[in-house]
Formats: sequence, C-alpha cells, structure tokens
Amino acid sequence: MSVFSERLTDLRKGKGLTQQELADKVGISRVGYGYWEKGKREPNFKKLILLAKYLYVSTDYLLGLTNIKGERNIMFSFLKKD
Repeated sequence: MSVFSERLTDLRKGKGLTQQELADKVGISRVGYGYWEKGKREPNFKKLILLAKYLYVSTDYLLGLTNIKGERNIMFSFLKKD
C-alpha cells in the first residue's frame, strides 16, 4: 500500500464517508475509487485536487510529500504578499 492510498483511506474514514460517497463527489465509480485505496491505480491531477478539496488537506499531504495535514489554503497562505 502506498502513502497515498493509506492517507486516502484514513481521511475518508475519518470523515465518516463511504467509498461510494467520496467516489460520487469526485465523479468516479466506486470500483475505480477502490483501486485508489488499494494502491492499484492513482487519480489524475484533476481528481487529486478534488480529493484534497473534499478532504480539506493539501495535495502534498495526500501524496506523502508533507506530514502537515492542514487545509490546502492554509498551506499556501505564506505565499501571499501584504
């Protein structure tokens, strides 16, 4: 299992969502979504962004590039210039 598939599964369960509910939110079949959680397939960029949006995390967190779980907008707030 990949970091992505483990985090995806943990986040979905933490939100109390079924695979079908999250699959519906990102516009994929439940079987296709199940492949993501099993680590057999990975989402394209558009679906990855949708997952991050619905799960309130950054794409970097989902991909295992950071351990900071914060909502995606918080991750990039330091880039804003005053």
